[in-house]
Amino acid sequence: MDAVLLAVASAFLFGGMTVAVRLALRRGTWPEAGALYTVLAALAFTLPFAVVEGGELAGIWPFLLAGLLGPGLSQLLFTLAVKEAGPSRTSVVVGTAPLFSVAIALVFLDEVLKAGLVVGAILIVAGGVLLVGERGRPGHVRAIGLALALIATLIFATRDNVLRWLAIDTEVEPGPAAAATLGAGAALIFAYTLVRRAPLSARAARDFLPAGLLFGASYVCLFEAYYRGPVTVVSPLVATESLWGVALSALVLRRSEGVGRRLAAGALLIVSGGALIGTFR
Repeated sequence: MDAVLLAVASAFLFGGMTVAVRLALRRGTWPEAGALYTVLAALAFTLPFAVVEGGELAGIWPFLLAGLLGPGLSQLLFTLAVKEAGPSRTSVVVGTAPLFSVAIALVFLDEVLKAGLVVGAILIVAGGVLLVGERGRPGHVRAIGLALALIATLIFATRDNVLRWLAIDTEVEPGPAAAATLGAGAALIFAYTLVRRAPLSARAARDFLPAGLLFGASYVCLFEAYYRGPVTVVSPLVATESLWGVALSALVLRRSEGVGRRLAAGALLIVSGGALIGTFR
């Protein structure tokens, strides 16, 4: 039950982070800089948990490597996706993560293909078709944003499998593990901002503080969930962030996001598919 509650909390907080990122980007901050501020604020939120939990740190290096993947590369692409496609549609795309998680498990872990997995995959694909075929999108929604969100989702799914694999046999506590991945991710994003010469400012850092704190809280819940439950339980529940992202976008951003029935139906299909995959995997 702890894993379930933590996964749902992580999903809600991640959906809130998505909307907060969009609000901060409206001030004109470069997405690369926004991703850096978000991860740094999340790291600051996570550090107290790491200090309190303490424990063995000798085996922390795999989490540093995992952090380069996510949140390093994944958060960078995710922030770019929110800028180019908006938070609600990015959230729906990210909700397809269980499909990729299962695909990775089938290929690399030799898991058995079951009928429920096929039905879940069909529902997720149907939801994706509704999203891609959506007409009358708001002007800020660009196809490149959906593509970036899809790549970020594949990285999220890979990270989830890696985290669960590491969590099964490690003496590193969830807090230090989360802090390690965030620190490595921040280092990668910072290097990219230097290459891109993205302007950094204290004002922009303040704009992204709410997004970073929500991301940090979501990340702590995510790690705690994976330390307590398998990917088959946690991943589909975390994927409900699609519904939270769409609902919060409609509530906070209102008409500017253009949340209609087609988008809501796509989100429901994707979450339903993820639930089936989690049930039958």
